[in-house]
Amino acid sequence: MAPSEVSHLARAAVEPQTPAEPGALVQPPAEAGFGRNFGFLVHDVSRLIKRRFDRRARQTGLPITRRQAAVVLYIARNEGVSQSEVATWLDLEPIALVRMLDKLHEEGLVERRAHPTDRRVRTLWLTPTARPVIERILAINQTIREEAFAGMPAHARDIVIDILDGIKENLALREQADDRPVAPPASPDGVDQPIGTLAVAAS
Repeated sequence: MAPSEVSHLARAAVEPQTPAEPGALVQPPAEAGFGRNFGFLVHDVSRLIKRRFDRRARQTGLPITRRQAAVVLYIARNEGVSQSEVATWLDLEPIALVRMLDKLHEEGLVERRAHPTDRRVRTLWLTPTARPVIERILAINQTIREEAFAGMPAHARDIVIDILDGIKENLALREQADDRPVAPPASPDGVDQPIGTLAVAAS
């Protein structure tokens, strides 16, 4: 989003709208088109960030993809985390994460350890070799942020981050609410209705 677009959106949010004259043709706002659709924009930004990271990694000889880099950074912040937690955080199928961890293990970046009290759980830890790799990942991330926000004033960057953080929180809360089990409806007299075969037997 260019600075002119940021200014345009800010003005549109605060300026009063002039009523259209009777019989005048009302044009739909530009934001209604596919090119301005919120979901498409977020998807495109994510896609371009991934491409920029992968390109930078290849150019600097960093043998890691953006998704693998996300795993490394998450483990760095939560050493000893379980494989299942990482899979949930990345929204990955367990088998896909296993293949990714195999690759990181081959590169000497991640090691698996048995859980101290639960043999079924494998915990993840970084190796000393991963420390300089993390510094290179963070440097690439910083470069991409500068590219993404080029030409925007500092306060506009803060606004964008705050808005995205609020959107993420809103959607996460909705997901949590939808994941909660729904209680069966009670009968009008306050007594729960029997279900399944019990309902048949009671009829």
